[in-house]
Amino acid sequence: MEKTHVASSEDPEKVAELSRNTTYGEGENKNTLFIHADPNDGDEALKAFAGHEGDVIVMTPEAEKKLLRKIDLNIMPMLCVVYGLNYLDKTTLSYASIMGLQKDIHLKGTNYQWLGSMFYIGYLAWEYPTNRLLQRLPLAKWSSFNIIMWGLTLCCMAATKNFAGAVAVRFFLGVFEAAVTPGFALFTSQWYTRKEQGTRTGIWFSFNGFAQIFGGLVAYGISTGSKKHHWSIESWKVVFLLIGLLTAVVGCIFLYFMPDNQLNARFLTPEERIMAIERIRKNQQGVGNKHFKMYQLKEALLDPMSWAFFLLALIADIPNGGISNFFSQLIVSFGYTPDQSLLYGAPGGAVEVVFLIVCGYLGDRYGNRIILGMTGMATSMLGMLLIVCLPLANSKGRLAGYYLTQSSPTAFVALLSLLSSNVAGYTKKTTVAAMYLIGYCVGNIM
Repeated sequence: MEKTHVASSEDPEKVAELSRNTTYGEGENKNTLFIHADPNDGDEALKAFAGHEGDVIVMTPEAEKKLLRKIDLNIMPMLCVVYGLNYLDKTTLSYASIMGLQKDIHLKGTNYQWLGSMFYIGYLAWEYPTNRLLQRLPLAKWSSFNIIMWGLTLCCMAATKNFAGAVAVRFFLGVFEAAVTPGFALFTSQWYTRKEQGTRTGIWFSFNGFAQIFGGLVAYGISTGSKKHHWSIESWKVVFLLIGLLTAVVGCIFLYFMPDNQLNARFLTPEERIMAIERIRKNQQGVGNKHFKMYQLKEALLDPMSWAFFLLALIADIPNGGISNFFSQLIVSFGYTPDQSLLYGAPGGAVEVVFLIVCGYLGDRYGNRIILGMTGMATSMLGMLLIVCLPLANSKGRLAGYYLTQSSPTAFVALLSLLSSNVAGYTKKTTVAAMYLIGYCVGNIM
């Protein structure tokens, strides 16, 4: 069935009411009520309709499917690769910890634990300011700046000589990575309808798992290669330099190819840009507004659901900090060698990939994202019980338990997709995202 829309420069951000006619199929007219903003303080979507007053937009199901495929092919690869690097960069510390880092920079006592926590302290300190900047600045450009900077910051880890230097690097790594998750949630809500967001969020978040597989194999190759060929540079430094430079290069590619929104998407024609905005009208969230709105901040702070997001993120991520920073050492404690630990950690990433993609798809198709997210948490708890309760000699059983713990991000992603699809108003959305990720940081520090 064909849908025809008349372009108008008055479009959503919930201030006044506008009555519009939408024509469906065989000329059946239905009166539809839309909410629109002050033209001087409206959503970025307003600009797309400038110069198109009275134009007719034809959106057939076939045209919409073709447009969605085009969006997927141009947007999703960038989100997936960068989000995988986001995970790999912050967990490279775990690989380095069994490759000589602790000895070479003279870590003692709880120094390593503090290095793990310092990333989240930096993340926590900058989370709210970076959310405001995500609203105020061009989304893709601010995201690109942070990607490039955290890649270069990771490279600096190879130059550290002591605990103090490593603490500074980890803090700023957290500062720059603070933008990626809320930024990618905004990208997802900009480009996809509510029914599409859970699957897409699950897909790009699942690249954490792919990154774990990739990182383990790369670290194993570097470790064994350095021993075989007697490199003059320590293997853990090579890991930081290689992954950091790769991230910085990908950040430059992201800067060139990733659009801030539909308005400057070079891979779309002018007509497709309008169609891309029109298809997400049903979200009633727009595609961006650079003006800070105090009433939306108050709504976010007074909404019980905002605090529910915060508490659930805090509770769900208490185990995450330990696992993500210590998983290589944990596998060594099961009785495996450091090189085996680098290799055997990789299958845990596959578990995460399967859980996130399957639960994301089922959440979009059948609803009940929270229930599906809880299945991942329950599986993770089973894995923790196996690690704790099995005899120390049962190394294979405890390793299997570790693999099951990698299903834990399912709940985090389910809530993130709910935030992306259900919170309207750019100021409110960025505020709730900041609260959610502050809870994530506090849980990881604990």
